Amino acid sequence: MAGSGRGRLVGLVLLAMGPVLVAAYAGAGHAAVRAGVRAQVTGRGWQGGRIDAGGLTSLGVDAWRLTWWTAAFAGLVALAYLVIGALLRRGRRGRTPLLVIAGLLIAPYALSFLVALINPVALLARPYQSPDFAAGLPPWQPATAFLLLAAGLVQAVGLVLAAVAGRRAALSEPPPRS
Repeated sequence: MAGSGRGRLVGLVLLAMGPVLVAAYAGAGHAAVRAGVRAQVTGRGWQGGRIDAGGLTSLGVDAWRLTWWTAAFAGLVALAYLVIGALLRRGRRGRTPLLVIAGLLIAPYALSFLVALINPVALLARPYQSPDFAAGLPPWQPATAFLLLAAGLVQAVGLVLAAVAGRRAALSEPPPRS
């Protein structure tokens, strides 16, 4: 299947799913932070405070920034995997450095997942002394970290399919004439 047109399409779709899943993580994180802010502002512990133009409290802004930076970091890695996958599909030489770089990029992807898994959005409620914010987070919010894990795994499979397609293309090319 990897040599067929359908297999090549599957590999490209899998590579493109990484940035899409990272964007889904960011969107879900933003929705969760907004829900936490609504609970914080309407909760019994709210004593008033600054709310920015976007409707977020100081805690909401900090929680969203952590989510955004985690998503941005993972998104850059996802885009790098997309480019590497496209380059690996070529049947030319120079694929080894691309595979090494792809192997090294696993570490930042794993770091993004671990940061998201620690769930800094919920942890920030403690120093801000806002149990209403933590209680207002949707129950699905901790599971959003697995979107980053899924992005990495999907792109890993897409990268393998791209490498196989590139290897087959390299084997099908005639040797250079002297």
